[in-house]
This record gives sequence, C-alpha cells and structure tokens, in this order.
Amino acid sequence: MVEKILESISDGVFTVDLDWKITYFNRAAEIITGVRREDAVGKNCCEVFKSNKCENQCPLRKTIKSGKPLVDVSAYIIDLHGRKIPISVSTALLQDESGKIIGGAETFRDLSEIEELKKELTEKSTAGEMVSENTEMRKIFSLLPAVSESLSTVLIQGETGTGKEVLAKTIHSMSPRSKGSFVAINCAALPDTLLESELFGYKKGAFTGADKDKEGRLALATKGTLFLDEIGEISQSLAVKLLRVLQEREYQPLGSNKTEKTEARIMAATNKNLLEMTKKNEFRQDLYYRLNIISLTLPPLRERKEDIPQLAEKILGRLNIIQGKNIKGFSPDVFSVFFSYDWPGNIRELENVVERAFVMCSKRIIGTENLPGELLKNAGMYQKAGGLKSAVEKAERQTILNSIRQNKGNKSSAAKQLGIDKSTLFRKMKYYKIGHAGEIDGEK
Repeated sequence: MVEKILESISDGVFTVDLDWKITYFNRAAEIITGVRREDAVGKNCCEVFKSNKCENQCPLRKTIKSGKPLVDVSAYIIDLHGRKIPISVSTALLQDESGKIIGGAETFRDLSEIEELKKELTEKSTAGEMVSENTEMRKIFSLLPAVSESLSTVLIQGETGTGKEVLAKTIHSMSPRSKGSFVAINCAALPDTLLESELFGYKKGAFTGADKDKEGRLALATKGTLFLDEIGEISQSLAVKLLRVLQEREYQPLGSNKTEKTEARIMAATNKNLLEMTKKNEFRQDLYYRLNIISLTLPPLRERKEDIPQLAEKILGRLNIIQGKNIKGFSPDVFSVFFSYDWPGNIRELENVVERAFVMCSKRIIGTENLPGELLKNAGMYQKAGGLKSAVEKAERQTILNSIRQNKGNKSSAAKQLGIDKSTLFRKMKYYKIGHAGEIDGEK
C-alpha cells in the first residue's frame, strides 16, 4: 500500500542506505530527473543527482548525522539532458522496527513551473529601477521594449513626483542609445533666454560674458537622449525653435550663422494637460503633436496604493546602504497610515516621508512615532475606521473595481488581469458588494 501511494504522488521520492546507495526510486523521480529506476537503484545518490548541494551541503547527510528532518530546502539538479531544474527538498530518517537508523529518505518537488511563473510576474512588475503591481503600470512596462527600440519622441505625462524622469531614464537604459549620455534639463527652472542658451549652446561674443564657445545640451546628447522636464513651461518663441529641432533635426547656437545637426532622441515630460493648453492657446498645437508621437501617462500614487509596500521597502533598502544602518522594515500601523493617505506629492513625497522616518528611527522597525504629524493627522480618520485591514481592503476593492471597469465588465479578462481565479474574483466581488458592471451598492 505504501509503495502504491509513493508511485501515485507527483513528488520525487528516493531512499538510500548508510552507504549512500539508492534503494528505492519512484515514478515521479524518474520523470523529474530523466533517469530510469533500474539505472538509479544501487548507484551512489550523487551519481544520479547532479545537485548543487551534493558536495558539502547535502540535506540528507545532515539529517542522518543530526537525526532531524529538513523541510523545503531550496536546491537544483541537472537532469539527464543537462537542464537545470529548481527543486524543493525534504528529508527524513529511515529506521527499522527496533529504531535503528538504516538510511534516509528524500522527497523533492519540481519547481520549474513555479519559477517560470515568478520570472514572468517579476518581468511584468519591474522595468529598470521601477517596480509595480498596478495594472496600468504593468501596461506601461509591457510597452517599454518597443518604445525603447524606437527613436520617436516620447511625451511622459503625470502629476509631480510620479517618477517621469525615472521612466525616461529607464527607456534610455533599455535603448540602443544606452551608451550615450542621458541629458536632462528642467524647463521651469531657468528663464527663457538662459534656457535657450543651455539647450542650443552659444558662440563666443554672442552676449555679454560669453568669452568662449559653449556646447548646449542638444550637442551633449547627440548620441543619447535629451530629456525636457516640465515642457509645458516653455515660451511660445522657444517652442518655435524646439519645433524646428523635432521636425528638421537641426538648430543654431546663439550667435552663430551655422546650422548644427543633432541625432539626440527627445523625451519630454509635463504635469500639465498640454491638450487643454493648446485649446487655450497656451501651448503650440504643432509642437504638441510633434512631442506626442508616443505618449505614456503615469498614474498617481493614490491610484496604485498596492505598490506602496514594495516602494517603501525599496527606499528603505537604499537608505540602509547609503547611511550604513540596518533598519529592518515598517510596523503594520505605518502601512495603515500609508494606505490611508492620498499622497499629493506621490512617490517623491513617499521618499521624503520614509527618509525622515529613517533618520528619526532609533529601533529596528520604523513605527508611527517616526512619521510626521501632518501625515498622521491627514490619515487619522481612516485609522480610526479600521486600521491596516481596512486600508488594505480599501486598496484591494479599488483595484478590483478598476480592473472590471477597464475590461468593460468581462470577469474572465478582469480575473486574468488581476492574476486570480475567476471564482476568487466572484468571491471578492460579493465580499466588497461590487456589481457585475463595476458599481458599488447599486451606484454606477
């Protein structure tokens, strides 16, 4: 009966005697390793299992030596075809009726599919230094390989602090121009005349104080990327000159009669609605359409609160490295506050809050006592309403609502987008009182 059970399970099972000779090898072990039972039984186990643990970290050897079983030890083996297979190993002693140790038993589980799924999910949720579990962010991540390969102009839109420059750097690092310079300039930080000289450069004598030639940002970025942040702040006159750069790929440095060519890829970013600005004649329509060839819009942090834990942990990890501390993480109450707050300053504000808490924290875990009073005050009404569980549920409900609405009520598509079973989606919809069209409590 025992043998029938061992032959029916999907985990590989083998046993060894005290000379490390294999005495039993089940059907699943044959499938996972590619080694036939008759070729395995009687051989030394390390001859059959080409594992990274065989030399000096053998789990079975540790169990026989200590008498203690091991559970879910991560390892990998090389199968008969030379493929590397990740496995999870558990071990136990084999004893006779008198209690004498006569060998050991090991079960191992093929984790290949799980690892592939993890890899797929990781690829979907990361892009360069950016991480996200949010559906809209993952859509952007999926577009980045094609966007990076292109030389077309990219317009990145989003509220202040959402990570527009980080996204631009990510696109540059993934592109064929990654070895060239990434040159950024904030169009809102400089007066018009100075911004023009910074962009196009100038010749000696072009104006008072110009005692030598100077290359502009366009020249510095000619084999890389020029990133124009806050593009909505430029003047109409400068917009005309920038339009020429985008259309003709040429410009004139200040004080020069000679036209210069540029191969720089242009990316721009704004926290304003440029289309609305064109309707009010506050931004040139022709420049807008030249900039808006590829458009990417970053959602604000309040619409992607499911990302707050990993963003906060990533910021904390970076601070630990820079400042040489070893703060382990955040208390649950801190995340309750984080989930309850709307983050008008977005990721930049989260970075500031985490850094401030990091500096103030004298323990291993950051607590609410390390958070700024204004943040606690603004989040207090939500904390009283149910703490961490309430905040997490609020974020989950909003994520489900967004997915159902984006998929126009198609539950199968929404479940696939969310990475859950359809039955799980229906259960959560019932729990959160979400209707089939994505309404709550009968309200559209």
